[in-house]
Amino acid sequence: MGEDKVLIVVPAYNEQDNILKVIKEIKEDLPDYFNLMVINDCSTDKTKEILEKNKIPHLNNIFNMKYAMSVQTGIKYANINNYDFVILMDADGQHIAKEALKLYQQIKKSHEDIIIGSRYLKDFGYPCPKLRRLGTKIFEILINLLCHQKIVDPLSGFQCINKKVIQEYAKKNGYPEYPDANLIISMLFKGFKIKEIPVKMRIRETGISMHAGIKEPLKYMINMIYTILVIVIQNIGKKKINYLK
Repeated sequence: MGEDKVLIVVPAYNEQDNILKVIKEIKEDLPDYFNLMVINDCSTDKTKEILEKNKIPHLNNIFNMKYAMSVQTGIKYANINNYDFVILMDADGQHIAKEALKLYQQIKKSHEDIIIGSRYLKDFGYPCPKLRRLGTKIFEILINLLCHQKIVDPLSGFQCINKKVIQEYAKKNGYPEYPDANLIISMLFKGFKIKEIPVKMRIRETGISMHAGIKEPLKYMINMIYTILVIVIQNIGKKKINYLK
C-alpha cells in the first residue's frame, strides 16, 4: 500500500477552534506516506494564521468559494500532482482519522471507485437530528429508485476516491454546490462503482455548520432535488449503471 500516492483533502472555513486538533489526529493516526492539503476557503477568523504558523500544507482561496468548490480545488491539486487516491475529510472534527484508513483499505481491497463512510450502516450512536435523518432517507429512496443501489448515507462527505474519479471530478464543469446525492446519482449513471462501509463519526464540538438554521437546509433541499431532476433528464436513455452484487 505504501507505493500509492494518497492525498487527504480538508476544506476549511472559519475552523480556528478545530483545525489543529483535526491535523494532529491525521498526523498521529494515518500513515506517514499520506499527504495532506488543507483548502482554506478565505476564512475570516484565524484559520489561515494557524495553518501558516504550524507549517501545515494548505492552499488559500482568493475569495470564499464555498464547500464544494473548495473540495474540487483539492481534487484538482491531486489530479495535477498525479495522486492515486484522495480521502475527503471535514475540518470540523466530525470525521475520525482512524476511520479514514478503513476507507482507503476498502478501496484497495474491493476496487470500487468511491468508498463512502456511512454513519447509518451500523448504529454507533451518532446523534443525527430527526429532520436531517428524514432528508437523508428521502435521498436514499431516490437513489434506490433511480439507480437500483442502496446508499443509506448519501449526505456523507467522508469518502475515498480513486484516480478515475479524481480525473472525472477535476475536469467537471459546474461542480455541484452540494456534492451529495446528486453527485452519487450522476456517477452511478456513468457506470462508476460506489460502496458504503460503516464508520464512526463525531458531532461538531464548536463552530457553525453550513447547514445550520432553517434557510440553509431549505435551500439545500430545493437545490438537491432540482439538480437530481436535471441529471435524470440529461441521462435518459444512456445509463451505464454497474449493479453491485
